[in-house]
Amino acid sequence: GARRAIVHVYNATSKPFRDIVFGMSKAEVIDMAVSAVKLIKQLAAERPETEWVLEYSPETFTATELDFAKEVCDAVTEAWGATPDNKVILNLPTTVEVTTPNVYADQIEWMHRHLARRDSVILSIHPHNDRGTAVASAEMGIMAGADRVEGCLFGNGERTGNVDLVTLALNLYTQGVAPGLDFSDINAVARTVEHCTQIPVHPRHPYVGDLVFTAFSGSHQDAIKKGFAAQKADAPWNVPYLPVDPADLGRSYDSVIRVNSQSGKGGIAYLLETEYGVVLPRRLQVEFSGVVQRHTDTHGGEVSAADIWNLFTATYLEAPGAVRYMEHHLFEHGKAQGIRLTVDIGGTTHLLTGEGNGPIDAAVHALRGAGIDVQVRSYEERSMGASADAGDARACAFMELARVGGECYGVGMDANIVTASIKALVSGVNRLGAAAVPRAEAA
Repeated sequence: GARRAIVHVYNATSKPFRDIVFGMSKAEVIDMAVSAVKLIKQLAAERPETEWVLEYSPETFTATELDFAKEVCDAVTEAWGATPDNKVILNLPTTVEVTTPNVYADQIEWMHRHLARRDSVILSIHPHNDRGTAVASAEMGIMAGADRVEGCLFGNGERTGNVDLVTLALNLYTQGVAPGLDFSDINAVARTVEHCTQIPVHPRHPYVGDLVFTAFSGSHQDAIKKGFAAQKADAPWNVPYLPVDPADLGRSYDSVIRVNSQSGKGGIAYLLETEYGVVLPRRLQVEFSGVVQRHTDTHGGEVSAADIWNLFTATYLEAPGAVRYMEHHLFEHGKAQGIRLTVDIGGTTHLLTGEGNGPIDAAVHALRGAGIDVQVRSYEERSMGASADAGDARACAFMELARVGGECYGVGMDANIVTASIKALVSGVNRLGAAAVPRAEAA
């Protein structure tokens, strides 16, 4: 047999049940409870190898007069012979929620203060969710003096369900109180419950739903991105919009920021940085977010990190246009930097020569020899992490170009930063549509 077992007995105690359902007086309702306890005590004595624990619930407690609920519970405690070493569980349910959580907490506190043999009682609560406030009722009930909570995983149970023990426990956890329950792999818990009950967990269910740690809104994404950047490994968790570190629950960061038509530059930039190692300059974030916005407006739905990378590649790294970079050679010419730049323009190979105060300036002057006149407004270069999609690229160059009538960014990637810079120049030229009929001779 079982080493330890809880035997739970209950009977309704409220006036409607006494008058309508049972047709009993208060004394008869007390006798009903005490008679059951005496029978359980007798049967338990016949099987001493098991440690028997009695649990009694005055069903419909919240609709019962408090002095009568106390009278019934005290009679049960007396009949069981409860002691500090052999405690009785007195379980006070919101059988059907009929009040706000603070009223329930007041009832629990009154019982906590007035029950006989309080040191021999485990005061338990059993909130239901008829008014949608089971978690709040449980939290306030604990603060009012309860020692124990009964509930169900993910709020399953009769009608609208019992209090969700997952939400209750993790609410405590986020406040620095160890709940004594292990939810370090909450996804596995959810899968098991779904398999057993055949009831899916709602995608917005607190802590465990698929969308709980997901931000689509641009302002939310920006705050989360900045929070991740500021979060120190050994510091208390302090990331906006994320009340708990998803990793503590076995959740990944992969789906924290997702992009749809509501999203702004922050989320898009975050996904490119975390998934592909590409850190965009701020003005390029604004420019590229417009590209993604137009895509989501046209196609609808959500775009993945891979979708964003493909858009970025098509827009910047493989920008359609008349000019294609082939190769270059640098040389010194006095105090100036010289370049021999080979490009394909409109299907014809051209060898262009230019000089300047550095490789980029020299390349700009070389392109002018082909009738391509642009100005460099800004330039940034970044190292980047390895990525299967980015190939062997280790450097990324961002170049903001302008000409009469427009400005835009070009982006280049290569293992060599100078090559990446020239590719960024060509990318920007193509995006500006700045290639005119070339004046240079074909090579």
